[in-house]
Formats: sequence, C-alpha cells, structure tokens
Amino acid sequence: MSEHFTFKLIAADGRARRGEITMPRGTIRTPAFMPVGTAGTVKAMYLDQVRDLGSDIILGNVYHLMLRPGAERVARLGGLHDFARWPHPILTDSGGFQVMSLAELRKLDEKGVTFRSHVDGSVHALTPERSIEIQGLLDSDIQMQLDECIRLPAERAEIERAMELSLRWAERCAVAFGDQPGKAMFGIVQGGDLIDLRQRSAERLRAMDLKGYAVGGLAVGEPQDVMLRTLDETVPVLPEDKPRYLMGVGTPDDIVRSVARGIDMFDCVMPTRAGRHGLAYTRFGKINLKNARHAEDHRPLDETSDCPATRDYSRAYLHHLVRSNESLGGMLLTWTNLAYYQSLMAGIRAAIEAGRYDDFSQDVSEGWARGDIAPIV
Repeated sequence: MSEHFTFKLIAADGRARRGEITMPRGTIRTPAFMPVGTAGTVKAMYLDQVRDLGSDIILGNVYHLMLRPGAERVARLGGLHDFARWPHPILTDSGGFQVMSLAELRKLDEKGVTFRSHVDGSVHALTPERSIEIQGLLDSDIQMQLDECIRLPAERAEIERAMELSLRWAERCAVAFGDQPGKAMFGIVQGGDLIDLRQRSAERLRAMDLKGYAVGGLAVGEPQDVMLRTLDETVPVLPEDKPRYLMGVGTPDDIVRSVARGIDMFDCVMPTRAGRHGLAYTRFGKINLKNARHAEDHRPLDETSDCPATRDYSRAYLHHLVRSNESLGGMLLTWTNLAYYQSLMAGIRAAIEAGRYDDFSQDVSEGWARGDIAPIV
C-alpha cells in the first residue's frame, strides 16, 4: 500500500509492459482488466466473487450513479466503496460516453453538456467541474476527465472539434481535481481514426503532466485493424512512466493485441453482457450455450478451469438454463467469463515477465482457432 498514487514498470517484452499501480486502497497489477460495475454492481456477481477471481479494481460510472441513487446520497452513505462493499480501488468514468449513447435531447457547448435522463426524463447539466465533483463525492480512486466521444465514421472537422473541446475540458478537469496525493485523474486521448489528431491530442495531454492517460473513442464501430493502427501511432507519444488505459475494450483478442502495443488497463461490458445472453468465453474461444448441440452434452465448459461455474456444471444444464431464461444461467456464465478474462490477464502478466509474450499470444490465438471440439457420439 502507498499513501500516494505511483506506477512502476516491472518488466517489458517488446512494447508489452508488466507494471503495478499502487495507491492507498491497494495495488493494481498491470496489464489489468477492470470489470464494469456501472451502477455500483458488477451485474450478476457478488463483489466478493469478483475479487476472488483476481480483480484488483472495478469501474463505476458518473452518468448512471448521478441519476440513481445520486452522488450526494452515495457520499452521505460513506462513498461508493462502503456503499457497494468494495474496499479496493475504483475507477470512475466521467459519463461522457453514456451521455452520447444513452441520453435524450443532448445539448453540448463549451461549458458542458445538458441532457435529459433516459431514466425519468429529468434534465441535468454535466460540466467538467461537475463531473470531477461527482467523482469526488463517489470517492473514486482514479477519476476520468469529461470528454466528448463521437461515433465513427465522422467528418474530419467534427472529429477535430470534439478533440479540441476535450482538451480544453481536460484542463478544466485538472484544475478542479487539484492535488490529491492518493488519487489520480487521467486525461483521454481523442481524435477518431485520424492519426495526426490523435498524436496532437496525446502530445498536449502529455504536456499537462497528468498521472495517467487513456485512449478513448475507439471500439465504437471501427474495424479492429483501424483500432490497432491508431494505437500503433498514438501510444508511443504517451509517457512511458505513466499507465495507459484503453477505454471500453474489449474482446480477448483485442486485449492480447493491444497489450502488445503498450496498453496497461482495459474495461468492457462484454464478459458480463455476453454471459447474460448465453455466451461463454473460454480458452476454446466463444461457446454459444443457446445452440441445440449442447442439449445433451455432459461435459463442463472447461474441466481444467479453477472457476466452479466453468468446471462443475454441464453444458447441458447451462443450455437448459439459458433456453429457459433462468437467471442462474446468466450468473454462471458471467462468472465463467470474468474468470476467463482474469485468467487471461494473469497469463499475460506472467508471459511478459518471462519474456515470451509473442509465444503466449500465438498459443492463446491457436486455442481459440481450434475451437471447442464436440464429443464423439
């Protein structure tokens, strides 16, 4: 534990990095996957389970928590850590992406964004200063600047306008955040799929000397090769001694490829959302439990897994739960998916330390490609 926010590089293999973030509430082993606890809960999971799977940090969200139950209420109840019974680090997203994707009647200007809640239609204003204030009320450990995220494809003028606005908002967020020794505020690189804008954004954020940097505005509809090319040209501009966070990404393959490009932190709703819809992530790749071929399959998803949900329940039973729309099906598959993601991250960290990340990447990719071989009947 540390009274200050620090980031230490432990090993590197090519551009892949093994590091540690230390802060008062705990140590975050990187590369790290952060389960998404949008509204103070990782859906279909007890947080004790999430911790036992190897999660050092979870993510919460300004947009959802400001609407329900309200940041001031969470503060009165002791902050998000006490409220959710998670005493370990929490990163909060600023709400910018959710305003773009969920809010109605959105109006954006230099001051901030005004929007109508998707919950009850009430009108709210979110400025850079208010976003940081809310994150302070939640008592999160890593706070994100408010930014404007736009969907791709988009015209250059629109991408550049949003990027410049996000930079100005980053400066305001940094002033509002001030000096909080045990916490951190991260800036967010924007610029769409335009490399020169991405590099300009990264250079100007770097000049602000923030405690960490995120790459935002990806995984919003662009092909994977566009995302990877953007990382190839953007990540080297960011400082080597600060953590790098790729927001909202992604699939296991996205993670493996992005780690190779120097990314340290990830979050995504995919493992929890997929679990609730009958899809399992395993070392064999994706397994769709809705498929009829699983109806009489006695095998577990993976007999070698340390996760009880993956190891101890038959595919036939999981298929039955999913097809019957039983909530236990979503719970077990979410457990399976988060277990696989954390197992993958542990393997990534070990491979970087051993200097064999390329071999590891090839091995896991070949496992996904071989797939799940059906039993002989």
